[in-house]
Amino acid sequence: MMKKILLLATLCGSLSSFSQNTEAKKQKMHFYFKPSVNLGYNIFKEKEVPNNTQYIVPKAPNKISYGITAIGGYNFLPNFALGTGIKYSFIQDNYHLVYVMIQPKIIFTPGDQPFYIDLNYGKQINNSVVSDSEFWGARLGIQVSYSKRLSQEGGIILEGYKLGNSHKNPFIIGLSYGITIFSNKNYTGYGDD
Repeated sequence: MMKKILLLATLCGSLSSFSQNTEAKKQKMHFYFKPSVNLGYNIFKEKEVPNNTQYIVPKAPNKISYGITAIGGYNFLPNFALGTGIKYSFIQDNYHLVYVMIQPKIIFTPGDQPFYIDLNYGKQINNSVVSDSEFWGARLGIQVSYSKRLSQEGGIILEGYKLGNSHKNPFIIGLSYGITIFSNKNYTGYGDD
């Protein structure tokens, strides 16, 4: 009798492991591409010192900044993805900074409306008023599914910049909006046929 129960339990276990579960299909986006725009406010603007010399003195970064980001990556675990891409950031006049960046993504409740946290690091690749700049940041947001392979996303960004050897390093708090195009058509409810 015990052997029959063990055989039945093994058979049921193997059936459930080999059957296709629609929830398991929705766990990963697989490859994705995410363009986004952001608008931010610099909370650490330093007081400007009057220029009493004949030399050009760099001025403190503006209060308002904006940026454009394009990230491509792969969602290889249900709650984790890794991407890389390019970010353009405008902090003040002639501070047109282009970064190559890496972005680990932590996804909570994958599927139709996941909450996510993006962790960002970027290193400047162009020459501008400053060189050798870098930034660290995080984006907290939510994705809302729009179609089989497309989601809209919005979030809050927090970014700290190190502008070369300057002591005028801004810290930006702002809003971000973007879309995510992904390869797994069954990631959201729109993919269920």
